[in-house]
Amino acid sequence: MYELVQVAENTYYINAPSKIGVYRVSDDDIWLIDSGNDKDAGRKIQKILDAQGWKLTAIINTHSNADHDGGNTLLQNRLNCAVYTTPMELAIVEHPMLEPSFLYGGYPFKKLRNKFLMATPSKGQDIADAPLPAGMEYFRLPGHFWDMIGVKTPDDVYFMADCVFGENILEKYHISFFYDIAAQLETLDMIEKLEGRLFIPAHAEPTEDIKPLADANRKKMQEILDALLEICREPLHFELILKRVFERFALTMDYSQYVLIGSTVRSYLSYLVDQGKLECYVEDALLLWKTVSAE
Repeated sequence: MYELVQVAENTYYINAPSKIGVYRVSDDDIWLIDSGNDKDAGRKIQKILDAQGWKLTAIINTHSNADHDGGNTLLQNRLNCAVYTTPMELAIVEHPMLEPSFLYGGYPFKKLRNKFLMATPSKGQDIADAPLPAGMEYFRLPGHFWDMIGVKTPDDVYFMADCVFGENILEKYHISFFYDIAAQLETLDMIEKLEGRLFIPAHAEPTEDIKPLADANRKKMQEILDALLEICREPLHFELILKRVFERFALTMDYSQYVLIGSTVRSYLSYLVDQGKLECYVEDALLLWKTVSAE
């Protein structure tokens, strides 16, 4: 872990639990794409940069999940680098309590205020104002989180953030976190049309062809949608739906999984209601969800 891998003339990635992009603007000017999950990741990144004699100019956060911006604070404090991301993600980068609060739906109790769900705060700026290196581009990847982006380097290498997950992850965990199901499906359609030298998802191996991975992620999402329609053939309130999802996919419940998978299942339910495939209604002081019968 934390090996530096060169994939093009000036483009590298650090092979970490959440892959970190590195673009070399000049002999001593480096931009990072994400920063790892905590201060320890930040230290390891700094060690790599020091070994190469590189100076960190800026970090682009693809989104504000703690495993993508957790190294910001240490690197910013030690190296005085800038941090850039989109405005909605910036709110969480600067105020990390928003993430567990959003996931839980209220003030998060202490066991949810952990580094897995909440990075330390760092100071950022709108990426629209960033003096990006010549030829570097960012592009929207909505669906996984509020306003996630990917980054294309001048070497025609795409850093894809969390818009797709590796097939090993899909088969082990089944339910990946998504905020907006409709947007995620549109993103999968969009990335299949991209052409580039190499695609580097944060949680999958680099690939020259992103299409098979997009298709695998789409199929897994459809599996979840079909499962929810089957589970909701009888009217159920949310906690029972969530219980049956955990049982169906043999998932292990803990505090973090409760909010992450719970939030995602709510997003799937919202999508199905908006598609006219589920109905929801209040009965006996419970919000119930039921599959719409085919006529």
